[in-house]
Amino acid sequence: MIDSHCHLADETFDADLPAVVDRARAAGLTGAMCILAAGDEGEGRRAKQVRELWDAVRFSAGVHPHQAKDCAGQPGRADALVRAAAADPAVVAVGEIGLDYHYDFSPRDVQREVFVEQLTTARALDLPVVIHTREADNDTFDVLRREAQGLRGVFHCFTGGVERARRALDLGFHLSFAGILTFPGAADLREAAAFAPDDRVLVETDSPFLAPVPHRGTRNEPARVAHVVQALASIRGLSRDATIARTTGNFAGFLGR
Repeated sequence: MIDSHCHLADETFDADLPAVVDRARAAGLTGAMCILAAGDEGEGRRAKQVRELWDAVRFSAGVHPHQAKDCAGQPGRADALVRAAAADPAVVAVGEIGLDYHYDFSPRDVQREVFVEQLTTARALDLPVVIHTREADNDTFDVLRREAQGLRGVFHCFTGGVERARRALDLGFHLSFAGILTFPGAADLREAAAFAPDDRVLVETDSPFLAPVPHRGTRNEPARVAHVVQALASIRGLSRDATIARTTGNFAGFLGR
């Protein structure tokens, strides 16, 4: 199993990271992609410990829309931060990047500028992109239609229904499903998970967030991607092993390998 999106370098895991990694391996995980905030020195230091404990982990780095404000009025800053992170061969993707109009921690025009800049960087580096979008679907899709031609990508923690899934799939992107898939009220999301083609689905935890049922409300961790796999298998009428094989292969395809 691959957890395609987790935040193992988050300070939430400082106290027990070795045990978290041990539980992930015991659950059958063969790897994970750890998301980093490009330029965040604290996460950079913690990422080194993650790598020492689990050499199968790969990384993605980008300027999240919440932090886009730190690049306001500085054209090229987001590009420079991502390029510096991507100098490490363990960094295999750009993200998470995108738009978040729920919190508006950064001005929306700045979010869009920083998003476009990082899509351009990803194309130049031939790296896939990890998309975060919240309450910003129309602008996110507008930007991607203009700027993401030829890019590989994934809508991480996909939460939409079939129509939104179709829009993402039409771009050639993957859909990554997280613990929300197990929530009782997520019927539309389960319809989207059944609709998506076999070669476009990924699984993730987004840990430490969004713990799946039966752990909802607790700190999440990569081992619990097994619950997402089981939910996806049931929804799609496949065996657990077939779902693991498919999502693992899809992750390799997302990376371009």
